[in-house]
Amino acid sequence: MTDILKGLKLVEISAFIAAPLAGLSLAQMGAEVIRIDQRGGGPDAARWPLSPEGESLYWQGLNKAKRSVQLDLRHEDGQRTARALVQDAGMLVTNRPDAGWLDYDRLREHRPDLIMLAIRGTHDGRGAIDYTIQARTGLPFLTGRARADAPVNQMLPAWDAVCGLLAASGLLAAERRRRETGMGGLIELSLEDCALWMLGNLGMLAEAELGPARQPTGNDVFGAFGSDFATRDGRRVMVAALSNRQWHALTEATGTTDAMDHLARAFDVDLTTDAGRWTAREPIKLRLAQWFSARDHACVSATLTRHRVLWGPYQTITELVRDDPTCSEANPLFARVAQPGAGAYLTPGIPLDFGTPRSPASRQAHPQGADTDDVLSRLRPLFAQS
Repeated sequence: MTDILKGLKLVEISAFIAAPLAGLSLAQMGAEVIRIDQRGGGPDAARWPLSPEGESLYWQGLNKAKRSVQLDLRHEDGQRTARALVQDAGMLVTNRPDAGWLDYDRLREHRPDLIMLAIRGTHDGRGAIDYTIQARTGLPFLTGRARADAPVNQMLPAWDAVCGLLAASGLLAAERRRRETGMGGLIELSLEDCALWMLGNLGMLAEAELGPARQPTGNDVFGAFGSDFATRDGRRVMVAALSNRQWHALTEATGTTDAMDHLARAFDVDLTTDAGRWTAREPIKLRLAQWFSARDHACVSATLTRHRVLWGPYQTITELVRDDPTCSEANPLFARVAQPGAGAYLTPGIPLDFGTPRSPASRQAHPQGADTDDVLSRLRPLFAQS
């Protein structure tokens, strides 16, 4: 069983992606995570995509392995109960405004060692979501065939994902500090800062400051060699070479070793370096395109795999689920789980492999509000004492 965090308790008062992902990450490692929503369902209770029966697959996906409690958070009784659950658990993650009844100083009055992580849109408290942050980062001007008059956001909410996983790390770091010192604390994390942090880590902010400005390059891998190619039967594949071993594998698989040596001399570039391969990417692509366009996808797949080329097929999500064994029960990440109101479908556990079987419970989403009575029954002794 994946219970490495057994004994850790966390209350989650949240919606959408970043904060629920933080709670999900800890819950799938064995922590007891109690998600509290407004009675009747939070703002993401029915968010798309939906099952044919109308259940939110989005909600189920981000709330596996958690206990679901619904309270009337608009009134004092519900807020008082939520505060009691927070104080009992000793840890809270939220992306709600942390003021009023969710003020940290008020919450810690009866739990001085309380750990609270508050996710905000921006460092100065303005609202934001992943897609508005994407717009500010400048990356939509580099995505695909983006133009100055038509920037393209990516579909994956990457900044929400970075924020949620960093929040989980922050909670674990704060819990370790509490075990060693007895001290809790308020941790503040902004979605915008997570995006800026990653852009800085990848050198993109420094690149923009020092120049020259990067231009959109389609599917070409920036600063190295990588691009997409069409096969004879109309499929497309992505191929990359980020090391000399990978470059040699690609040229051997495609029978272009001699042609690439000739190309290097003709353009006076060193194709044993990333810089050289990037500089000569257009003639390289033209030469490789001839090989790919002369072969069907099945032949391309077999040849590239045999030569251990770094490559992947372009496929739709439907094709991924239907045809790709990596997205099936052949991969220990997945099991087919009956989810409430939606039927059975492929459901992932946490990707971390601790050398023990993943808990079946880590893949199960509880019906919304289903744990309210059971969880609150544990509070009655506390209320009686107070």
